[in-house]
Amino acid sequence: MKENTLRITFSTCSGKEELPEKDAMLMNAAMEACRNAYAPYSGFKVGAALLMDDGTIIKGSNQENAAYPSGLCAERVAFFHAGSACPGKKIIAVAISAVLNNHHQPHPVSPCGDCRQVMAEFEHRYGYPIRIIMMTEKDQYVILNSVKALLPFLFSSDSLKEK
Repeated sequence: MKENTLRITFSTCSGKEELPEKDAMLMNAAMEACRNAYAPYSGFKVGAALLMDDGTIIKGSNQENAAYPSGLCAERVAFFHAGSACPGKKIIAVAISAVLNNHHQPHPVSPCGDCRQVMAEFEHRYGYPIRIIMMTEKDQYVILNSVKALLPFLFSSDSLKEK
C-alpha cells in the first residue's frame, strides 16, 4: 500500500479591508442573510450569499424545523434559489457567515457534506469554479478558489458515465 498526500491551497486575510471589494460586499450580504435565519432549536444561524456572473446577489439563510431533518441549510437555500430564479447564470462566488447564540465562530464554518455536494454539482454543471469565502469570529476570512478544495474526491455526473 502506498500512502499519498493531498494538499489544498487557500487564502486568508485579516479584516474586511483586505478582502477584494466584491468579496466584502458579498460577505455583507451573507451577514444580512444570517440575521434572517430561522434557528430556534439550535441557535446556529447561517447566511449565504451568491454572486452571479451578471452581478446579481442571491441570499439564503438556514431554516430549521422541529421535525429534523426537514429544515434546510443556508447554502442550499441560496443555490437552489439561484438555480430556479437565474437558470443558466453562473455562480461566481459564495460567502458564508454563521453565528451561534449571536456570536461568530472562532473558526470558519464550512458547508456541510450535503451542501458541498450541491455546490459541486453547480460548479460541474457550469464548468466554472466557485470561490468560497468563509468568515470567522475575529473578522478573519478563509478563501478557497473552488468547491474541489472542500470536496476533492467529489461525485459528479462524470462518475455515472461508462468508461
